[in-house]
Amino acid sequence: MAAHSHVAVVAFPFGTHVAPLLSIVRRLAAASSPETIFSFFSTAHSNNTIFTTKDTNVKVKPYDVWDGIPEGHTFTRGREEPIELFMKAAPQSLRLGMDKAVAETGKEVTCLVTDAFFWFGGDMARQMGVPWVPFWASGSHALSAHLNTDLIRHHYMSHQGSGNELLSFIPGMSQIKLQDLPEGVVFGDLKSYFPTMLHQMGLMLQSATAVLINSFEELDKAITDDLKSKFHKVLNVGPSNLLSPPPPPQDENSCLPWLDKQEATSVAYISFGSMAVPPKDELVAIAEALESSGVPFIWSLKDIAKANLPKGFLEKTKTHGKVVAWAPQMSILCHRSVGVFVSHCGWNSLFESVVGGVPMICRPFFGDHRLNGWLVEELWGIGIKIEGGVLTKHGMESCFDAVLSQEKGKKMREKVQVVKELVTKAVGAGGSSAENLKELLRVINSPGGSM
Repeated sequence: MAAHSHVAVVAFPFGTHVAPLLSIVRRLAAASSPETIFSFFSTAHSNNTIFTTKDTNVKVKPYDVWDGIPEGHTFTRGREEPIELFMKAAPQSLRLGMDKAVAETGKEVTCLVTDAFFWFGGDMARQMGVPWVPFWASGSHALSAHLNTDLIRHHYMSHQGSGNELLSFIPGMSQIKLQDLPEGVVFGDLKSYFPTMLHQMGLMLQSATAVLINSFEELDKAITDDLKSKFHKVLNVGPSNLLSPPPPPQDENSCLPWLDKQEATSVAYISFGSMAVPPKDELVAIAEALESSGVPFIWSLKDIAKANLPKGFLEKTKTHGKVVAWAPQMSILCHRSVGVFVSHCGWNSLFESVVGGVPMICRPFFGDHRLNGWLVEELWGIGIKIEGGVLTKHGMESCFDAVLSQEKGKKMREKVQVVKELVTKAVGAGGSSAENLKELLRVINSPGGSM
């Protein structure tokens, strides 16, 4: 085992990819020898956001890399443009960053851990003569979709189907419909940058020393076994929010004291993450449903979006609701008063809801959201998807009633507890994720990644 391991960790600085990877790195740093160090590469903005003055682990050091945005650049092509600029600059900027880390530490890089989106990580690792360990920040179902993209396209691209076709030819995916897949597999502009990047990733991951997944093996044995048959090594090491929880954030808007005054399982918490923003008519629909139903609520909504709320809404609902620009989500979901989480169904949010024991109302937007919504509603039975995929006043009223007042909601809460127990066991001592973390330590500390 290498006594002086230097692990280079490359984060994807968009959405919620950084926090799960850093949680795992912190857990590894705590369990590894004093001589093992971790250099963490991301953009300056990302590092400044995720690393705080409270961080005391000197074995994990952040390094800033260029965001790829030319000076004076004006964005014109939507949310994918900054991702494309960053990724195109990344091979060179990461090499420069790693050269700096090696010079500062006096230790050559011995292992490369990257977000799986960095499909070229395999080539970088080969050039450096070190193992490549990519980290998939979502679940196994979404990973399987990208891994099997060519197979899915072969089956379905030759005809115009309804989208209701089942992926019966892929283990663990047999009950999932074509329409639930992420964009870029069979739908959307398949030649644009992001779908091309994900396709490349699916092809390259099979060369990795080990593939890390932010999930747990017991979620779906069939899909876990199928992935194990395709990769050199598959290590489910999640969910990350239970492995190494970050310090409790500040409650700047006094959400928790407000929740203390509410009845048990009565409050709706509404948040669509850092990337998804519902269109104006859907924001209005949520507001109208909250006003008409009288459901107590906390709504995490960016200030810029508040202008789309109906006139007088904030004043009319101030006695039973709070609209805040930012909320301590994990703390809120673990509060006894919260009875439902209205969410985009991102992977991190899904597991935060599970840990809090809170059923979900899902309004998927893009990426893995629809697949995650399928898990929530069909596989686990811990929530419901918005009918038709679009938020309406009547749809929201019906969902609030079903989850908060009906027997159906009670059964969802019981099922959430079952999933929570499975997850807690997986990350606990002797659990599958905990044991996979030990295996990961062996991989990053072994010469060439061999056992």
